[in-house]
Parts: sequence; C-alpha cells; structure tokens
Amino acid sequence: MRPEPALARLHAKPLNFDERSVSHHRWHVDELSQALPSEPPGEPVRGGAWHVACRLVEDYRIADPAIVRASWEPEAPLEGRDMLLELRLYRVLRVRAGVRVTRTWDEPRRQDGRRARVFGFEYATLDGHIEMGRMDYEVWKWTDDGAVEFRLHAVSRASGQGPPWTRLGFRLFGRREQLRFYARCCERIARLTARELSRSAGASVR
Repeated sequence: MRPEPALARLHAKPLNFDERSVSHHRWHVDELSQALPSEPPGEPVRGGAWHVACRLVEDYRIADPAIVRASWEPEAPLEGRDMLLELRLYRVLRVRAGVRVTRTWDEPRRQDGRRARVFGFEYATLDGHIEMGRMDYEVWKWTDDGAVEFRLHAVSRASGQGPPWTRLGFRLFGRREQLRFYARCCERIARLTARELSRSAGASVR
C-alpha cells in the first residue's frame, strides 16, 4: 500500500533547526519520569514490564490520541522513521507536523554506581513543524532491585513556521498543551503496561 502523500513528502524534508543552536538558553527543557510495575532483580524478564513498556514506546502508544495521533510507513525501521503527527487542540484545531527518528538505543548503562538496561528513541522536528527541537522516550530497568521506569526528555521552542492561525494558537496554548501531553504520556504508559501485564497474568492462570 502506498503511503499517504503527506507522509511520503516528509522523506525529503530537512530538520527545521540547526543542531548547533540547541541549548538551554531560550529553549524549554523538560524531564519527566514515571514508575512502572517492577520486575525481579537482574536482566529484563521476558514478557515483563520492561519489554511491554518498550513495545508501547516503539509503537508510540504512549501518546494520548486526544492530543497527538501519529502515522508512519509500517515497514519502516524505527531508526530513520518519518512520522506524521496530527496535533489536536480540544478536538477543534488540528495541525499536521512531521518528525524523524534520528537515534535509537538498547543498551546497558551505569548511573550513580547502579546498572540498568535502557531502551529508547529520539525524534527531531522537520521543516514546517510549529515547534523545533528534539524529544526522547526511554524505558529503564534497574538490575539491582528490579525497578522499571519511563523517562521523557525534551528540548524545544516555537519554530515560527506554519499559517498565522497556528502560530497564534501555539503562542496562546502551546506550552500548556505541551506539558499536558508529557503528563499524559506518563499516565498512559503506566496504565497500559499494568493492563497488559494483568491480562497476561490472567491468561496464564487459565
């Protein structure tokens, strides 16, 4: 099946910001974390919270569809994936914008003397997006005590691109909606991870 024309056009679009311009000066820097159901200590358990949450992140099910909906070519690998986002404001205003997954990772890490397994990806805004910057989503599993958590990090600012009405709407409501989106991502991944684990547990009992 051929991709939607608007999605196909993203492939030729560059990022809408200079990598060297990203800093903490006049940019919004946001970091959130959300505890998820834990696992036994050690490496991630097959079918456990870490693996479930990783799949939710990769499938972008963390995004509240009332705020953001996304489409992409199903066969596209995660790294390099172009995503067409539909940004929704109170079910009245809808703006389409493109992002590209620029980096992915699934690796061991050490932080403050503790070991963890970390999966995640980062995407960046494309030309025409009402924002500019980067956002990454990660799932951490701490091997010492089995704690699992979701982390979100974003560096962004208004791009000044798009029709006048979208720029006005973003100036009036953009920051508030941005923070609401972040909070909903944390709420959704916690709820969906717990729900899938509960279903799996119920199925194994039967």
